[in-house]
Parts: sequence; C-alpha cells; structure tokens
Amino acid sequence: MKYFTLSSKLVAIMLGACCIAATPAIHAERLKDLASVQGVRQNQLIGYGLVVGLDGSGDQTTQTPFTVQSVVSMLQNLGVNLPPGTTLQLKNVAAVMVTTSLPAFAQPGQTLDVTVSSMGNAKSLRGGTLLMTPLKGADGQIYGMAQGNVLVGGVGASANGSKAQVNHLSVGRISAGATVERAVPNAFGRGDTVFLELNDSDFSTASRVVDAVNKRFGPDTASAQDGRVIRVRAPATNDERVAFLGALESLHVTPAQTNAKVILNARTGSVVMNQAVTLDACAVSHGNLSVVINTDPVISQPAPLSGGQTVVTATSQIDIKKEPGQVLLLKGGTSLADVVKALNAIGATPQDLLAILQAMKAAGSLRAELEII
Repeated sequence: MKYFTLSSKLVAIMLGACCIAATPAIHAERLKDLASVQGVRQNQLIGYGLVVGLDGSGDQTTQTPFTVQSVVSMLQNLGVNLPPGTTLQLKNVAAVMVTTSLPAFAQPGQTLDVTVSSMGNAKSLRGGTLLMTPLKGADGQIYGMAQGNVLVGGVGASANGSKAQVNHLSVGRISAGATVERAVPNAFGRGDTVFLELNDSDFSTASRVVDAVNKRFGPDTASAQDGRVIRVRAPATNDERVAFLGALESLHVTPAQTNAKVILNARTGSVVMNQAVTLDACAVSHGNLSVVINTDPVISQPAPLSGGQTVVTATSQIDIKKEPGQVLLLKGGTSLADVVKALNAIGATPQDLLAILQAMKAAGSLRAELEII
C-alpha cells in the first residue's frame, strides 16, 4: 500500500522561540561588530602539492595522470632522472590543493594553519606528509610555503567488501603548517584619514555611527560618504592611530532596525522571519488533501491439463480524501507573533507556509522582502 499525504497533520512551526516578544528592543553594539576598517582584510592563498607516505590509500595513477606528472617533475628538480618510458605505479602519493587565508598585517616568519584537500581519487590522507608547497595569491605571487604532517579527523576501515567510515578522510589540516614569506602592502599608515565600511549598507545606521563618533571624538571627526563608507579623521602617527582605532572600535552604536525580511529554504522547509514583518488585512484559506493508493495482487490459475499459464495481475484502489478548508482573517498591522500563531492555528506545516507566504506576497499583504534560498 502506498500512502501520500499533503498537509495532513498540524505541526508546530519552529518559529515560536523568536516570536514570543512582538518587538524586542534593539541593543547597542560595538562598532567593530558593525563595521570594518577599509584595507584591513584577509587574502586568500592557494597552492598545489603532493602528500606522500600514505598507507596504500593514495591516488590511482592510471586515473590521475597529473599525480604521476607531478612526481616526475619533483624528482627531476631533485636531480633524479627516470629512464624514458618508465611507468610509475604509485599507491602512497596523492595530489592535493592547499588553502589558507593570509591575515591583515601578517609579516614574514609568521605561521598559518592550512587545509589540505585531495583533488584525485585518494581513499584517505591519514598519516600523510605534505611536501613543500608554494602558496600564491590572486596576483600570482608567492606569499607563503606550506609543509608538514597532515592531521585527518576521520577514520575508516574495509575488509571483504565491507566498509566503515567515520567523518571525512579526504581533507586534513596542518596546524602552523605554512610560513609567511611576503607581507601584503597596505595603506594603513598613510594620510590622515581612515575609512570605515559597514557590514550592511544602511543610511540610518551610517548616520548614527557618524553622530556617535563626533560626539565621542569631537565635531567633524567623521562624515558619511554614502550608506556604507564613513570617512574618519585619524592621527598621523602609527602609535596614536592604533590607540585611536582601538577606542573607535569599542564605541557602542545602536543600529537601525533592519528591513523586514522572510527567508524561505525550499529544500528543508525552514522559514525564518525577523521582528519587522507585518501584514495588511487579508484572508487565508487552507485545506488538507490526502491520497491513498491500495494495490492488491490478483492471480489467475488455469485448469489442470489445460496447457494454460498462471498470470499475475494487480488491481489498484485509489481513495482521495479532502478535508474542509478553513478561512482565517488576519487583521492589518499584525505582529510576527500573531502571524505565526494564526498560521499554526489553521494547521499550516512549514511546507504549506512556503506557499501561503508566497501567495500573501503576491497579494500585496505581506510587508516584507521574500527571499528563497
């Protein structure tokens, strides 16, 4: 028997925890949590390398020819020339990509953690050693060198066709596995101004940041360039500038209320709303529909000595049940808590809520931005 149910049961919508209070107060936040200093940023680094010393779990070289080419090139650089036509059958080597982030103000000699990821068909990187790998930036320049023993958090075993595995075996990390070889130039110590960049563009928040900075450090210290960038006059010397930015980051600012937004995850049925979501007056109808398909086998048996064959067929019975729908009136200006209670009262599941909110938005009654991920 096959059973299909569409919106058949009342379920609790997992939004009540954040909707008990209709409009909670917005608290002041540190400026360092709302904005960053322009130019003070990380830079991504990437490199291609080889992991050796694997216990037979490396790349299958017939399917990953780039691993063999890399080994041959490495041996040539080390002064080892293989005879022409040599075919390498490697089991303990894996080609990998090495990634990390170069933090702001990193200087030569500092160490970085790196992530090592298999790019071939290696079964595991457990117990392997990464050979010296140059790490390059987006400009093609080398900013670091990585090497060391790869630590893999997973474990696996197989025998006689059976296999067991815990966590992932094709990715590992090397703590302090890379050394910075070149610093990234920045304009932090130049000029008499710094620029703050808000994490989210908002004219109201930018205006509040300017007011808070000018109140703390004096008039005309800060001015807004637009809804995201704020220009701040800073001391010229580095030591005074560092102290100034430290005090600036600790400044508390009350951000403006964010835009009303509803996030829908169509894959999981998750629905998240913020406190600014409200409704205009509207009516919502909801009904339940269930389809039951019952299949029974029917066997046709021929008479003895008739020469016939036994035939097996099936008959199906389809039963469609539709429960009466409900019409719920939602008043204008309803808070988020009231919206959730009302939709839960009519038996809306998270999947039903996706369709209901989309219909409300199309009708113009949902006062929020609808984003589907």
